[in-house]
Amino acid sequence: MAEKLRYSREVPVKYDVDVLVVGGGPAGCAAAWAAGQVAGTGTGKSVLLIEGTGALGGMGTLGGVPAFMQFGDGVNFLAGEFAGKLLRNLEAAKGIYPEKIPMDTGGSIAIRAEVLKRVYDQMLLEAGVKISLCTQMIDVICNGRKIEHVICAAKSGLFGIRAKRFIDCSGDGDLCAWAGAAFEKGDDQGNLMPGTLCSLWADIDFKTIHALGLNPREKIVEAIEAGGVFTLPDRHLPGMWQLGPGVGGGNISHAFGLDATDEVSLTHHLIDSRKRLMEYERFYKEYLKGYEKMWLVNTGALMGVRETRRIVCDYMMTLDDFKSRVNFNDEIGRYCYPVDIHSSSPDQNKYEESMKDFFTTYRYERGESYGIPYRSLIPKDLDNALVAGRCIGSDRYIQGSMRVMPGCFITGQAAGRATRVSLKCNCDLREVDTAEIFDVFHNHGNGLKP
Repeated sequence: MAEKLRYSREVPVKYDVDVLVVGGGPAGCAAAWAAGQVAGTGTGKSVLLIEGTGALGGMGTLGGVPAFMQFGDGVNFLAGEFAGKLLRNLEAAKGIYPEKIPMDTGGSIAIRAEVLKRVYDQMLLEAGVKISLCTQMIDVICNGRKIEHVICAAKSGLFGIRAKRFIDCSGDGDLCAWAGAAFEKGDDQGNLMPGTLCSLWADIDFKTIHALGLNPREKIVEAIEAGGVFTLPDRHLPGMWQLGPGVGGGNISHAFGLDATDEVSLTHHLIDSRKRLMEYERFYKEYLKGYEKMWLVNTGALMGVRETRRIVCDYMMTLDDFKSRVNFNDEIGRYCYPVDIHSSSPDQNKYEESMKDFFTTYRYERGESYGIPYRSLIPKDLDNALVAGRCIGSDRYIQGSMRVMPGCFITGQAAGRATRVSLKCNCDLREVDTAEIFDVFHNHGNGLKP
């Protein structure tokens, strides 16, 4: 049993705000922007976003995830007003590739991360949001079912933040879990989806690659069966997105056994993933045309994490909701991405089962989507906090669909909007009129149509 240390000290309350958003990934940016519209009206409502790293955007920027998944169902733009404005701003700043938004926003869109960082900065500052980067939340102070303060560590030292409303956009549900909220994690045996350390590559001959139309997934099986290339027989290869002439963003390799709520596990898998990317460089060079001169430019500053905690909320979405294309009375948005659960091990049978689920069993036709209820954003054990992003109230299947960035935009914007409404009406978060949240999703793709 580890030695216990009791530690006590007084810290200044550096900020006293109406809304505190914890985490500056896609959900956090959308939440702060939506809540910050209050600040922009001159009503005196204040919104603060804290982020532990040096940039906003999370997986799409520092994590190096090379592409947004689908923003719509091929007929309707679903990801909300924030996402629509973000895409238009990225297009104007040449932050996507190709440089025009595809007419069918039911597909993926490649990301130029440095541009995305600046667009997030601009949008939040214009919304009146105060941003504090390089700021780590280290503790949560509650009074019964209400959060009163969070304690942070930054270069200026330790300090407290007091807020009326809190939004947990940490990805891992840290704020709610540390406040005592119940959560679920992994499957029935506690197995988690593997992570991926994304990567940036140069000198790729995409012209040759597109002309030949080779399938890397077929070639990786060939390399695994030949032996001598890979440490692990991992058949799952999400692939390489073209980010510009000769530049590719890699979503390749898996960190099996990763628990991103444990810094020891994170450390091990970051180091191991950097090492194993050299195996993938060899594979691409030896087995696929067009990659012979490729070289590694950079790896993500953050591990790409697919799954950790799911906060127990007033309603837990389930696979049956996905199957039934469900509608809810308290709906705050709709989404449509397939159930995408990466196998927790490199076992071939489990891999094939997950691929069947993704490409066939749990994939919608054009125009189909499922509703997302406001209750799935309200932690069951807390009264003045909401959760957004991949740790909302759901089972693993819905989490496997909602965890991608456009899904996070939807729940983030809804959470931010809900805090705005509750402050305006001086009501509890559970009393918010969800019609005022859902309205912003209808016909607010900012001119985007598939």
